[in-house]
Amino acid sequence: MNDCKFLRAAVAFAALAVMPLVMGRPDEPAPKPEPTPPASAPETPTPTPEVAPNPVDKFDMPFMDEHKSAQNAPTEGEMTPQLDAATSRGLAWLARKQSPDGSFGDDRWGRSVAITALAAISFMADGNLPGRGPYGDNVDRALKHVLDNCTESGLIAGDTAAAPMYGHGFATLFLCEVYGMTGGGPDAAQASRLHNAVLRAVRLIASTQNDEGGWRYNPIPNDADVSVTICQIMALRSARNAGLDVPKQTIDRAVDYIRRCQNDDGGFKYQLTPGPSAWPRSAAGIASLYYSGVYEDAQIDKGLRYLRENAMPGRVDRSSPHYFYGHYYAAQAMYLAGGTNWSTWWTGVRAELLGSQQPEGFWQDPGVGDVYGTAMALIVLQMPKRYLPIFQK
Repeated sequence: MNDCKFLRAAVAFAALAVMPLVMGRPDEPAPKPEPTPPASAPETPTPTPEVAPNPVDKFDMPFMDEHKSAQNAPTEGEMTPQLDAATSRGLAWLARKQSPDGSFGDDRWGRSVAITALAAISFMADGNLPGRGPYGDNVDRALKHVLDNCTESGLIAGDTAAAPMYGHGFATLFLCEVYGMTGGGPDAAQASRLHNAVLRAVRLIASTQNDEGGWRYNPIPNDADVSVTICQIMALRSARNAGLDVPKQTIDRAVDYIRRCQNDDGGFKYQLTPGPSAWPRSAAGIASLYYSGVYEDAQIDKGLRYLRENAMPGRVDRSSPHYFYGHYYAAQAMYLAGGTNWSTWWTGVRAELLGSQQPEGFWQDPGVGDVYGTAMALIVLQMPKRYLPIFQK
């Protein structure tokens, strides 16, 4: 992997065919009072929805990928008043859903390290750090909850998680983003605890990679799939960004696995066994290559073309399975691709997500839950703020 520049010092990402396993079985229900959101983030009246200026036509035209990340090349008009208002309402709604123990989840799943990590990342995407910013307390309490679920083996998971490597990947990503940008903060005991947790978590990922080069539901190197693998690759990239040692062989084997999962149409199958392409896991496959340090490559070009032809915002049913999961990774893939890929995709997905936000500020996800859908939508919508190092090329 190449080192990434930390451009801002303010702040330092389930399954495609089996989403009900992503967050594990429900833990014991946690009480869910609704604390008042911070006074500095008042509710904002619902703005007039913005409309994408017909992005589909551009994608039907001959296309040349510039291979230039959007990090230093923002598209014109990325941020709008409607976007600012929507994210403000979404963050305020999400803050009210945090449990007293710092966790996030829905009645179906209970407390979940995966959903907690994603919710915290959505606050960090707005510039909040543990103890700093309007939602700094929310991030700090989420951090404590995730640390409380770190085991001596390195696995980060609740007691009843059925597919713990999903949660482990998202939670490790969250911890490494915090660690890389804060070192754990001024509390020496918590900083030491965070440091030890990320070291153990990264070692567990490296030690549970299977012979094919990927990862699966449990921390046992038996088999692998693209969906779990991207979670671990993003966690390892964040760890590398934060200065932690990540074995080069682990990344090289992961790249080989992802490459072998691509079909002739440019999309990605679920595992190495023959199977159809699907746009959500194809987005994850492309993102996996980018986060592994592969930036200019014929397989990435084929994958981006597949996404443009099969998953352009406006062409995908919002009620389809893995909608938020797919756009979470697709937006990252297009952002890292940059150029017309990003500018056209961003205009479309921004309009689509702003148009589907509920009046109360949340996004509905019938599969995993509204907290999950809201966190994912907020992460996508706040990518142009460029706070999170994980999105850097």
